[in-house]
This record gives sequence, structure tokens and C-alpha cells, in this order.
Amino acid sequence: MNLPKIGVIIIFSCLTMACDFDSNKNTTDFTTVFEKTAGLETATYPEVINFYKQLAADYSSIALYEMGATDSGHPLHLVTFNPNRSFESEFKTDEKQNILLINNGIHPGESDGIDASMMLLRDLAQQKIKTPQQTIIAVIPVYNIGGALNRNSTTRTNQNGPKAYGFRGNARNYDLNRDFIKADSKNSRAFTKIFRKLRPALFIDNHVSNGADYQYTLTHLFTQHNKLGGALGNYLHQTFMPALEDSLAQKNWDIIPYVNVFNSTPDQGFKQFFDSPRYSTGYTTLFNTLGMLVETHMLKPYKKRVEGTYELMKTFIAIAEKEAEQIKKLSRYSQSRYPVGGQYPISWKIDSSKTTELNFKGYTGTIVSSKVTHTNRLKYDRNLPFTKKVAYQNYYLPDKKIRIPESYIVPKGWWRIIELLKLNQIEMIPIKKDTIIEATVYKIENFQTVQNPYEGHYLHYNTQVSSKKERVKVSAGDFRITTQQEGVRYLIETLEPCATDSFFNWNFFDTILQQKEGFSPYVWEDKAFELLENNPALQKEFERKKTKDPLFAKNGYEQLDWLHKQSEHYEKAHLRYPILKISN
Repeated sequence: MNLPKIGVIIIFSCLTMACDFDSNKNTTDFTTVFEKTAGLETATYPEVINFYKQLAADYSSIALYEMGATDSGHPLHLVTFNPNRSFESEFKTDEKQNILLINNGIHPGESDGIDASMMLLRDLAQQKIKTPQQTIIAVIPVYNIGGALNRNSTTRTNQNGPKAYGFRGNARNYDLNRDFIKADSKNSRAFTKIFRKLRPALFIDNHVSNGADYQYTLTHLFTQHNKLGGALGNYLHQTFMPALEDSLAQKNWDIIPYVNVFNSTPDQGFKQFFDSPRYSTGYTTLFNTLGMLVETHMLKPYKKRVEGTYELMKTFIAIAEKEAEQIKKLSRYSQSRYPVGGQYPISWKIDSSKTTELNFKGYTGTIVSSKVTHTNRLKYDRNLPFTKKVAYQNYYLPDKKIRIPESYIVPKGWWRIIELLKLNQIEMIPIKKDTIIEATVYKIENFQTVQNPYEGHYLHYNTQVSSKKERVKVSAGDFRITTQQEGVRYLIETLEPCATDSFFNWNFFDTILQQKEGFSPYVWEDKAFELLENNPALQKEFERKKTKDPLFAKNGYEQLDWLHKQSEHYEKAHLRYPILKISN
């Protein structure tokens, strides 16, 4: 790895000047802003980076790297804890150790993880916590730097501290936790570089949330286990998650799955949030990473939330250490689960036949008259806590599947797609000369589009396609991409148009939805008559359609348009999905 300059300097200093560190360790004050203010405040972005610079200067186990640009103009930093650091980068592919990547400040108003990670890495460096030997800890100190610099005390309307914090939108007002597939921001592209370089076996994204009121400070949102799939999904669901819950409960930190309700009470049960690939853990799942969102409860005091996040990460690391060999084994096995011709789910639905029973600790909610609107409103009474069995719907079934092709072909003109595939280290083979091949071609038959803008896009959904095999021309410079590679899941879920977060659904192919050539009725009338005269079968189909569809029979232009689409004059590119599939 060609390390950014700051990383080279820090690692070199750590290895050659250890004798100077001992004196610094006793003089540098690594008390965080959070600790100095008795848990009332969070560090500013410059304070966070300066803290890590000094920590890296004083401890050889800590290194700080600049890993790419962000929309704010500031570089995205990565901090690593690796007590066995050598002169070579720890980012090697020998798989001797698992890597845990921790992301903070994707929504900078949710700053709990920023402060908790500062204390965690300091305590690891100072050996106040048992040193992990099988796990390298890598931390993004603040992901949404633009949002962190846009500091205020008012936008988190429901949140109980800290005194000041960052804003949810980044420097270009993107919600970065919707940007992992479309990658509109420089932040997302820098994250992808980090993620694909580290290839972490485990991932934590620290958040704060409130959809209801309840007794827990901590909730977790592990990536959906059926979607992760196979032995790795079963392990996450049956071993790792219960171990985390049990370990935290023994430390008097009760934790429960993320309470996925809004403006209603969870005492009747709730569904697991489904993390499609637009979200951080949905994206990391595409590369078989065990992912978890931490969701602290924003109505709890800031001090308690940060302390809980710290304890959760420390516990997570301890389990990752204990289970290191099993995690390595399952991660390697998962790469071989997607053979050519196998079935791959591209969308999911709740399995209503299965639920998990939770012993839920909540507060009684009642419907009362609003003093503001004089309509009904929900009100929780913290003087009426309860513990109750509730049904948690955390099983999903495939809704749509595709057969895994041998390869895809991406025409060279679709350069933005190629750019993102390369960013995600998808292996691609350029076609050397123009040739004719047999391939499956999709036609977009139907789709729906959201009515309001969503993160810079008008997202499509419920996409439907038809397919047929054709002999098609591919050109020199187009790319053939085999599915039998590490990024197979990313490849399928971005290139299959019906997949939830496909490039098609994110508007990357909207130009094919618009017909470029048409007709003038006064010209086409005569040609359409000739077309029908010379095609008796088409004439019968035309008459049959008019008989079955009275509105069509009354609309002359629509009839002409239908006939135009049956003729040689109709452009082939309209609604024709340009990505080809090749199967054995």
C-alpha cells in the first residue's frame, strides 16, 4: 500500500523514536472534551484530529492516515490500533488478523461514537483494556466532516445532549447513510477505498436514534441475518449477537434490537429494519462483512449514551477476539457460496411465519388530547415502566431471485458504472475486438418512481423486466465481468435492474427511459397503413387490441404509436437495458 504522507511519518516515528515516547506518555493529557465537561460536550472536528495526531505521536500502536478527499475539502482520516505494527503497513492480505472497522459521525449530530472511540483507542494504547492480538482496530474518527463543521445546538430536536453538535447533511447536504451504492459524495468514495483496502471482517457504525421511548440506552441493528445468508448469517444470528447481548447484560448494560417504530408504541411488537445496500451495513454485507449499527437512545443523557457505546465496542472486540478463527473461517467460506447458475435473492419480504420473542422493557404509552393541535397525540409515561413479551419480526424471505450468470458485459460508454465498479475493486476484462455474442437482454417493462426527491435522485422501485436471448454486437473496449470473484454480491445487486438498490433504480440508466426518435402523424399515417397492408398477422393483433381496449380504440395517436413500436423505425435503445448477461 502506498501510504499517505502523514501515515508514513507517524509509523516511522513510532518505530525509531520509542525512547522519546516514554517521557511523552507521562506528560500528554489525553483527557477528552467529553470527560473534561462531565459528559456534557463533544469534541469539535479539529479537537478530534489533534487528539489522534498526538496519540499517534506518543504510542507506536496508534497510526493516523489520510485516506482520500471529502466534499468538505478536508481529508478523511483513518486511525488504527495495532500493537504488532511493523514497518510495513498493517493492511496486508495475509489474513493473520481480522480487521474491525468502526465508523463515526456519519450523522455528526449523533456524536456518541466520536467521543467513545477517542476513549477506546486511548485506553487500548495505554493498555487499560486487554490488548487484542487477533484483531486490528481501524476507526474513521469523523466520516461526515462537512456536517461536523456545521455545528449547532438546535437541529437535533429530540436529543438530550451534547451542548453542541454537527448537522446531519454533509457539505453538499447529502445524508451519507444513503450514499453507499450511488456514491454521489467524495466521502462515500473515500470510504469505499478504505473498506476495500482493509477488507474488514467486522464493521460497526455508531448512531443515535429515537422512534419511541423505552428503558434501554443501547440498541443494536445487526445486518439482516437471512440477507447475509448461509453459515455466516446463521453465525451472526445464533452466536455472535446473543454473545454480545449476554455479555452486556452481565455488565448491567441491557441491549435490544433497534426499535423500528415511529410515532407508535413498540409494545405490540415490531419488525427488524431491513438494511438494503444504500445503508452502511447493507453495503458491507455485499462483501460478507459482519456488520452492526449501534443505535443509542437520544432521550437518554449524553454521558450515559457515550459510556454505553464505549462498553458496547469494548465487548464487541472481546467477542471478536474469542471468535477470531471461526470468523476467518466463515468469511472465507462465504466467498464460494455463489456459483454460476445458482439462485441469488435480489429483494426480500418479511417472513410472517416466524418471530423472535423479546423481553421488552418499555414505558406505557397512551393517546391523549394535544394541547397544541387539540387532536390525539402519543404520550409516554416514564412513571409507568413495564417488562413485556413482544414479537420481533426478524426473519425475511426472498421476494425475487435471479440465476447467477457466468458474466456481465458493460459497454464502455457507461463510464460512470465502470468507474464505480473499479472503485469497488471489481475485476473487469476489456474486450479486445468487436465481436458478436449470444447474451440475455433485459427490457424495462414497468417501474414506479418516488414523487419527491430522495438524496439527489428520484428513486425507482417495483421495477419489472422481460428478458430474451439475442445475438448482439459488443465492441472493443467494452468490459466483460465474471461473477466468480470476491465482489459477486456487489456486482449482482447493482447490475440487476430489479434489485432494491440497483444502479437502474438509482437513475443511472434513465436516458434509456426516454424515446429519442418519434414520428409526425401526418407522415406516419401512410406508412402505418402500408405496414398493416403488408403484415396480416400484425393487422389481426391490432384489431384484437382495439377490441379488448376501448380507450385505445378511441385514441388515434396511441394507435399510431403502438404501430410505430411494432415497426423497424422504432429505436432499439428505448427501454433496452444496456448491460448484457452471459450464461453457460
